[in-house]
Parts: sequence; C-alpha cells; structure tokens
Amino acid sequence: MQVSVLLTFLTVLRYSLAATHTFNFIATWKNVTIPGSTIQKQVIAFNDQWPLPEIHVNKGDRVIISLTNQFQQHIAPHVTTSLHIHGIFHNTSHGNSLQNDGPAMITQCPIPFGQTYIYNFTLEDQIGTYWYHAHQGAQYGDGMRGAFIIHDSKDHTPFKYDEEFTVTLTDLYYKPYYDVEYDFLNRYNPMGNEPIPDQILFNESSIGEMNFQYNKTYLVRFINVGLFVSQYIVLEDHSFEIVEVDGVYTQSNITDVLYLAAGQRMAVLIHSKLQSTGKNYALTQIIDDTMLDMIPEDLQLQITNKIIYDSNLPDPIPIKGLRQNKIDPIATNDFYLTTLDQKPLYSKYDHQIVLDVRMETLGDGIKYAFFNNITFVPPRIPVLTTILTSGKLSTNPKIYGDNINAFILERDSIVEIVLNNYDTGRHPFHFHGHNFQIVQKSQGFHVGENFDPADQDKMTVPYNESNPLMEFPEYPMIRDTVILEPNGHTVIRFKADNPGVWFFHCHVDWHLKQGLAAVFIEDPQTLQQRETLTDNYKEVCDAMNMPNKGNAAGHSDDWLNMDGLPRQPAPLAPGFTKKGYFALIISTVVGIWGLYSITQYGLLEVIPDDEVTYTTLKKVLDDNNIEY
Repeated sequence: MQVSVLLTFLTVLRYSLAATHTFNFIATWKNVTIPGSTIQKQVIAFNDQWPLPEIHVNKGDRVIISLTNQFQQHIAPHVTTSLHIHGIFHNTSHGNSLQNDGPAMITQCPIPFGQTYIYNFTLEDQIGTYWYHAHQGAQYGDGMRGAFIIHDSKDHTPFKYDEEFTVTLTDLYYKPYYDVEYDFLNRYNPMGNEPIPDQILFNESSIGEMNFQYNKTYLVRFINVGLFVSQYIVLEDHSFEIVEVDGVYTQSNITDVLYLAAGQRMAVLIHSKLQSTGKNYALTQIIDDTMLDMIPEDLQLQITNKIIYDSNLPDPIPIKGLRQNKIDPIATNDFYLTTLDQKPLYSKYDHQIVLDVRMETLGDGIKYAFFNNITFVPPRIPVLTTILTSGKLSTNPKIYGDNINAFILERDSIVEIVLNNYDTGRHPFHFHGHNFQIVQKSQGFHVGENFDPADQDKMTVPYNESNPLMEFPEYPMIRDTVILEPNGHTVIRFKADNPGVWFFHCHVDWHLKQGLAAVFIEDPQTLQQRETLTDNYKEVCDAMNMPNKGNAAGHSDDWLNMDGLPRQPAPLAPGFTKKGYFALIISTVVGIWGLYSITQYGLLEVIPDDEVTYTTLKKVLDDNNIEY
C-alpha cells in the first residue's frame, strides 16, 4: 500500500514539474532567398518566418500546436495541409489521442483554407531526435519541416557532452512542390523517374558551418528531412561516436561516415581537437547518386560545409573522391548497431505479413508503386473516422476498402513484416506509432547496364525464412525508419501494444505519392473505448465536406457498400510494356530528326553525311530489341 501511494505521489510530482509548450502557427507562402546562395524560392512559412523553428522540449512535457491554413489562394487555390511529428507514438494508454498523429486521410481530414487544427499531446517515455513536417503530398519539400528534440534529464542521459547542435540535411527543388508532383505523376514520365533535386542544403542553407572549441565534446543530431535522396556525412580527420538512432539510445559505435535516408535521424558525439592544429575542417555532405536515374551536369553531388576552430584561419579545402574511395558500405548498415539496453529479439512471431514491392505502369500511363499489387489510394473519409464509428464491424477489413493495404492486428501480438524489393530503387520505410526490431537486412543487389525490366523478379533476392542470409541478432537494432535495399529484403518485428491506425510507408515522398504505403489497424475495439472524435476534428472534416461517420466510401447506412470508393486505375492494356513506351519515345525522336533533316537538306546544296547519326540511332534500337 505504501509503495502504491509513493508511486502515485511520484507521478503527480512528475506532471507538476512538466512544462506546457504552446505554438500558434499560421502557414502561408513566402518568397525567400536560400541562405548562402542567390536562389529565390517560394517556401512555406510559419508566422511569416522561414526556416521553421526548432522545437526543444523535455521528456514528460505537454505540447500544443495550433496550425492554421492561410495559404494565399491566388498563388495556389485549394491547398490543404496537415502536420506530423515524425516518430512520436501518441500512445492512447497514456491518455494521448491518435487525432494528433497527422497523416491526412489516415488520422485526420486535411486542413482546408481558413481552418485550424489543434495537436495536443504529452511526451511520455520518449527522448531524442525527431522532426515535424507536413503530411500532405510532397508539401514538406517546400520547407514545412523542422527539428523536434526531446531532451532527457541529465541523470538519465548515458553520455556526457559540453554542447549540442542540430543539423538538418535536405534536398531542394526550386519549383513549387505541386508543380514537381504534376510533372512526376504524369503520362509523359512513363518510366516513373523520380524528380532530380536542384541542390542539397545543410540547416536550410547552401553552405553550413559549426564553431568548435578545442578539447570539447559535441552532441550533433543529424536529421534527413528531404523528400528523396539519402546522404552521406564525413568529417575530415574526426570520427563520429553514434549514441542514438531514431530516438533510441545505442551502444557506442565509432565510424568515419554516417548515412541517413529520408526520415532517419542519428545523434553522434564528436570529440574536438585537443589543441590548435592550424586549420579548420571540412564537413562533407554527399548525395547517394545511386538513387538518381540521371545526374545533371550542374548538380553538385558533394558539398563542403565548415567546422571552424579559428575564424582567422583559412576555410577548409574540399576533399575530392570521398564517395568513391572512403565510404565502406558495411559502416553504414544499421543492422550491426545494438541498443543500449540490449532488448532481446522477439524469438517468434504470431503474425507474419509479407509485402512485395513493385513499380508498374497502369492504364492511365502513370507509373505507380505497389505492395502486393495494390497501390495505396486514400479512402473517401479518414480511416480513423471509420474505426471509431463502426462499432463491432471495426475488425472487418472489408469496411476499410481494398486500396489501402489494410491489415488488422490483434492486441499484444508479435508481428513480423517481410519486405521483398522487386525494384531497383532504395526505399526507407517509416512506421507511425511504433519502433521495430531489425531482424534481417540484406545488401543491395544492383542490376547491370543491360538489365531488362522483364527479368526484375529474377534479380531480386527475397527473404527465405528457412535459410536467412545472416544470423538473427540476439539484441537487434530498434528504430522507426529502415532502408530496404535495391532487389533485396528487410525483415522487422514489433509488438502490437499501441491500439490505433498506423501508417507504414516509404519516406521517399515520391514513392509515397506513387502509392507505396499500407495501414495497420491495431486492436480497434480497445481504441474505440479510449477515443472519441473531437469537435475540432469534426469541424475540419465538415469544412472538407467529409462525413464524420461511415466506411471507406463514406457510407454508414450499409457498411459493406463500397460504391464511390476511390480505386487504382485499370491495368495497362495487354502488350503495351515499358519497351513499348521506350519505342514510342525513340520513334518520336526519329520522326523529329527526320523532319529536321529534310528541312536542312532543302536548304543545302550538298546533302551532309549522316552516317554517324544513323549508326547511333540504330545501336539504341538494337540494344532495346526494337524493330525498325
């Protein structure tokens, strides 16, 4: 009895000491000059300020964010928005609500112009490096993103440091996100080539710098807040001591290079020089160019940022050839990290879900991304609305439609997700509401130059449970965003102990736009006991003309009626393959070349020798088995 009273007292004391942080954000467009450059860009500002503020809070604090959509209608009408705190669990057993998670059409309606949505949650047991961003299309690519740091108490922090920095890494597109989206998801991009960034940024600047003092230890939090490319970080003549990954403390691991995919975070200790060495140092930021379908001549793959010990000394000299000569792929594989508390591997699973990743073109001429031949198409109303208003039907997967990859999970079951990549691209998968154990993670299996898409399945190395590629880890790495390598596989496990509806998706946002996502509906009946839709939630949905009750198609009179449900386009017509698209493109080029040649011949007295041009076109056609 005395122990119970003591625990109650300590809980009350904890909450009495916790702070409440309130933010009132008004989202608008703003034209800015990217720091460190002369580039002009339209960005998303909060309260007319950009870059957006870093948010620093303490474990146990309460956060209230009021987000108002005031995007100027004359610039881009009908733009909606939402906000997601990447990595926060919103565990309802702790009194939090799923209505704070943020992905539009999953846990809330999109916020239309003139409306305000309030995110109100308490940070219970989480610490470390997180970030916040828009969760509506590729919107955060226009700057609607910022660091979100949860500080642990000094008594519980397992390492010592003198000062800390937060660094965001991102790719930048000069055009507005909605124009880039349109150009990408278009029949004139039948191969589905991802948009190539115009440049990369360091703390939203073209060139970054940090000031170090001698004989100090710095905690540096790196966050990849980009839409697309993974990035390497190398610090000249210094090492990184990894101490936290995605909000999870790790056993100390020393490395010379960091690798972060979109959505991933990593906190490291950097021990500065003991005394002057007569120089400043290059902190090099490198694009993973294997993710690019082409490399424009003006794209800088490697950026030199500055570690300044002495401002009177010269700037650091860029180091050439790092990408090719210094980076060891094994050093960037998080499978070999271990959590500080060494939580054992879940030795067996109760439920296995196999998700095969593919990219295919559908009948509208656009290339989509698929889990098990289903590309994610948002329902007519948010999935959370359907869960909370469906009563006993909440465990029936039919009410959620057939185009969101919905999976119903039983309470406290151990779930294994197997990801097999039948695609040549790299995919960082992020799980809302959970961390997970990394059980298997194969290397990439890159295809050769003469790769035929018809042979894609032959190139992939899927997970073989009876003969895994590597030993199961005794104490696996735990995080919330993991990379699935090209033509490889990744296996993760987690415990379904957080009732809710949790989005699972690729954090290359172009792939999410293509439909590479699934929805895990976890113990929905318990969720119904804990949650009701707030007035604010309903008001925003009313403003969007979305029902506050019903199945995925918005019907509440007949819960199995799916009339009007948004669905993926019909398949591509038989026989019209990628090779057909390529042949069409080549034929068009040949036709234009022919018209140009006729015009030129008509203007010249002597017909030029076009043997070289003819030979080049013939080789392209022959290499692709296209008749002519």
